[in-house]
Formats: sequence, C-alpha cells, structure tokens
Amino acid sequence: MSRIELTVEATDVVKRFKGANGGPALNTISIAIPKGQLTALVGPDGAGKTTLIRLIAGLMKPDSGMLRTLGIDVASNPQAVQDLISYMPQKFGLYEDLSVMENLNLYADLHGVSMDERKERFNRMLAMTDMAAFTGRLAGNLSGGMKQKLGLACTLVRSPRLLLLDEPTVGVDPLSRRELWRIVQQLVEEEGLPVVVSTAYLDEAERCAHVIVMTEGKILAEGTPADLCGLAKERCFIAYPPTGVLARTLQACLIDDRANVLDAVPESGAVRFIRAKDTQTSDLDSALQGVRCEATPARLEDGVMTLLREKNAQINFVQPRRQQNLQARAGAGSDSAELIQVRDLVRWFGEFTAVASTSFSVRRGEIFGLLGPNGAGKTTTFRMLCGLLPATSGFLEVAGFNLRTARAAARARIGYVSQKFALYENLSVVENLTFFGGAYGLDGSELKSRIDHALNEFELQTKKDERSGNLPGGFKQRLAMATALIHRPEILFLDEPTSGIDPLARRAFWRRITTLAAEGTTIIVTTHFMEEAEYCDRIVIQDAGRLLALGTPHEVRTQASGAANMNDAFLAIIEKGRQNRQASAMPVDASI
Repeated sequence: MSRIELTVEATDVVKRFKGANGGPALNTISIAIPKGQLTALVGPDGAGKTTLIRLIAGLMKPDSGMLRTLGIDVASNPQAVQDLISYMPQKFGLYEDLSVMENLNLYADLHGVSMDERKERFNRMLAMTDMAAFTGRLAGNLSGGMKQKLGLACTLVRSPRLLLLDEPTVGVDPLSRRELWRIVQQLVEEEGLPVVVSTAYLDEAERCAHVIVMTEGKILAEGTPADLCGLAKERCFIAYPPTGVLARTLQACLIDDRANVLDAVPESGAVRFIRAKDTQTSDLDSALQGVRCEATPARLEDGVMTLLREKNAQINFVQPRRQQNLQARAGAGSDSAELIQVRDLVRWFGEFTAVASTSFSVRRGEIFGLLGPNGAGKTTTFRMLCGLLPATSGFLEVAGFNLRTARAAARARIGYVSQKFALYENLSVVENLTFFGGAYGLDGSELKSRIDHALNEFELQTKKDERSGNLPGGFKQRLAMATALIHRPEILFLDEPTSGIDPLARRAFWRRITTLAAEGTTIIVTTHFMEEAEYCDRIVIQDAGRLLALGTPHEVRTQASGAANMNDAFLAIIEKGRQNRQASAMPVDASI
C-alpha cells in the first residue's frame, strides 16, 4: 500500500518517559492505517494506546523510528499534522461557565474558522448531536452524555482530515454511547473521514473496520473483528446454572479453573466462557459440576481475551476461595437481614426534583445495582445512601442508623470508592492506607496488620512506597478499594468503579466483589457497563429521578419484553419511560 493511501504509517516507533519504571511506553511499534476507515485501539491499562494517539496527533515526538500522519513526518513537522487533524482527549476541556454556542465559537476562534464557515459547520454539528435546542445552556449544566457530544462537536468545528478519539465514551451511559457512535459512523460513511479511536468497550471496537490489540507497549495482533474472533473459534460456550444457583456463582467456579478456562462472564442469567487451548470438555467437569453447556459463536471480546490470556497478560484475580460444590457456594452471601431501607426518598435542588419518592431495601451480602442514564438521579440517590447528601424528605436507614439523626455513626460502618480517584496523590500507597486506617479509628498493631493484609490482598507490595498519583489506573483502583475496606465495613459503596477500565481489570475487580459478597459484605454499585448488572442480585433502573424497574436481572429483562441482554433491556425500559412521560406532558431536564 502506497503512502498516499495511508492515514498513519509507523515503523519501529519507540517512546520512553523519563523516570518510568519498566520498559518503554511504546516498543518498536509498526502499523499502517488506511484512509477512510474506522480503526480501534484496544488493550489493557498501560498498553500504550494513549501514547500512540498523542504521537499520531503530533503532541509528542517518538524517540526513534518513523511515524507519518497524513504523509507528514511527525518528528520534523508536528504543527503541520496538528493543523490537519482533530483530537478529542479523555478529558476534553469544555468551559463550563460558557454556553454551548459560546464553547463552539471559542473553539472555532482557536482553529481560525471563518464566520462564513461557522454557520454551516455549527448547524451540521448541532443537528448531528441533537443539541440545537440547548445552544444557550451552560456547558456545566449538561449531563455527562451531552458534555461528551458537545466535546465532539467542538473537536469538529473545522473539517479535519483525521479524527482521533481517546476513549470518548468513558463514564457515558448506553443511550449516550449509542448516540456518539451514530455520529462517528456517520462521519466515516458520509464524509469518508478516517477515525482512530481507543476504547475499553470491545462491543464498540467490533463496529470498526480494523482493530489493533496492544499490551505493554507492543502490538499483539491486528485485523478485522472477524479475524480476531477467529482466535477463539470453537472454544466459546454458554453454561446454564441449575435452579437456585446464581450465574456469578457458576462464573466463579469456572474462572477459578485457570488451567482449563481462559475467561468467564455472566450473560443473561447464564455464563459465557472460553475453553483453554487443547482442553477437552471432560477436563471442565470439576468446574461445571454437571451443568448443561452448549457451544456459541465467538465474538471480538472472546478473541481479544484469548489473545491476552495466552500471551500471559497479567490478570490479578483474588486467590480463589473454593467451596465443595455449586450449592455450597450458592448458600453463602446474602441473608434476610435488611441493612439498607429506603422509603419515599425525595431530593430537590431548588425547584428541580432529582429523586422522586423512591423506595427499596438491600439485604446483607447482596450486590445491589443502581442503573440509569446520565442525569437519572442515581448519583444523587447514591450520595444520600452514603450520608454525603441529606434527603429533602423520606426515610433512610443504613446499617441500623437513621441518616437524619446518626449520619456519622452510619458512615463508620461503610466503605466508599468514588468514580474519580479521590485519595491523596502526594502520599505513598502505605501513607494513604495509614491515613485512612487512622481516620477509621485503627492504630498500633491492628493498623499495621490491616495494612499488611491490604498490601497482600490487593497485590500492592511492589508499589507500597510509590506516590499514589504516579500509579497506573489499575493500581489506583486497587488502592482505592484497599483504603475503603481497611476497616472491614459492613457495606461497600462503589460509584462507577470500572469506568474506563479494560476487560482484564474488570474481570479481576468483579472476582474480588463477588468474593466480598459471598463473605457477607453488602455491595451498592453504580455502573454504565450493563453486562455488569448480571453480577447483581437485584437492580434499580432510574430516569428523571423516578424508579422505572426493580428486581433481579431476569425480572428486569422480562419487564423489557424478554430482552436478550441487559443492555437491550436498559435501553427499552428507559425509552418506554420517556415515551410515557412525553405522553403525560412531563418534560425531561437534560441538564441534570
């Protein structure tokens, strides 16, 4: 393929960062990305995806090797590259005290877009993002999904020859994800715009013409989604747990059989798993314990997980705590004691009702999910449950304490992991553990013992003296979990804990969570990964502050006319709820 047909061409590119431990961030990378197509970069945290995108954008120079973007040598003429491309980083810089239109004009000014060009370009971007009705609204008052769409519109105020997107859907609900991908695919199909996108969602990567799999600064494989699916061909199965056994219980049995099973995840009440190479079905008897299973076609995620596991990518699962059989495992965990009781919970912000008369309860040892689109009221509900935000009215009891009268006492019984890393970045791993352990009343030998246990349990020993702000994303998440659990709370609150985390890290995270639940810890979790709802005993789906669904994953899928999976069920329930509100002339405020 000639250079004129390539959007990006790289040969033996190396990039190192001063003071970084281990090898280079990119290690002899060679790629050839054709024009006019959608290309995905996938791989574990720290694989080098963001570094590669920033090099392609001309924001950094390679230490060695050749890299051309749109035929231009990045090392010798980075500004020429930047003049031709548009780049949307993970944290796009919207000005929250400016309106939607003011943000668009600001970025048009920065890119030298003429007034004549703006009218046509703005109209197209506003129509494409469905934001024409919100041009006067402050960016800070938009929902997370609308902020991402505005960020994309600002990125595209000029007509680029290449669009670079670094995890554009992190922290975005399925409705907004669908809208963002509709826009991206429209740009590719109608304008022939080449797009390179990094993503933690492998179902998104499956939409791309070309997928590049990276790990530890190297390229493991690349090809079409169909090519990569072939890596797991005839090795994928669905196992159906017996009556009374949770899918996550069977999943734990399978994923702990590391010799014979490469991957296992709950899926629509069953468990999808990948058999290891040269493993026969009879080799799985001890893990399956007689449950029915059947072959299923491979998908992109299966192929990528097979590749990563067989290339010895590290997956830090908790050490398995094996039970004698599935029934024994099924008996562990939740009981009838209600640790959280919510009745007629209401929260107002001025005249706006963020949460409207919500009621539910959560049992000891239960994994309970709070789901909803951006702006649904789930974060407000979550913060009230944690005692971080007072309710306007209603009854709320956590761990036996009324949050109206004993909020501090309730907080001592809970652990909390926020969506954004909220520890002290200037303190080391051990110093953070020491500080938070002391804050929960631990000291002396007991505190030292808990810290040692946390370092071992979360495999932080090798990082214990590093500043937490310098840790890779996966280690930051582990440290956040360790500090939240150091006082052994009865209830653990997790606010979108896997946002932006790759599939490998998500598997490890959920293996830890299911272990905690089996030992009696109550888990309250918010997530935008709908497949993660399958780990929950029960879930709530909210929108516009109102409860639309409450029940087991099976019950919620049934409510959505027997949807094939939780993502489809979520979309159907939200869309039906909005149709009902529109029919009742109840407006949805997209700004919250």
